[in-house]
Amino acid sequence: MTDDVRAIAQRMYEAFNARDLTAAETIFSTDFVSHPLGTVGVDSVLKAWSGLHTMFPDIQVVVEDMLVDADKAAVRTTLHGIPAGVEAQAPPSMMEIFRVQNGRIAELWGMSSLNRPGR
Repeated sequence: MTDDVRAIAQRMYEAFNARDLTAAETIFSTDFVSHPLGTVGVDSVLKAWSGLHTMFPDIQVVVEDMLVDADKAAVRTTLHGIPAGVEAQAPPSMMEIFRVQNGRIAELWGMSSLNRPGR
């Protein structure tokens, strides 16, 4: 199970970086829940990804650490391709936890340093 969870999480980041929106259909469950965004469904993923790619055309997510336990993966990433001035310090980072069910990402919890107060 843990190998499957790791593989689907890695596939998600690869699809995001490749701007492969059609891959989301096979990565996320149809009733996917994003707790940080308060959204449900694959269309919400497509909207979020498209918005980030439009706002930051050079954005790339780099996986720094991934821990997998049973049906969940905790992933620490850095975001590259964010223009100077948007994030003047080190590259912004994200911490996300995914729950996988039936080979697809069913739920996500997360936070990002990109929108920290005072930035």
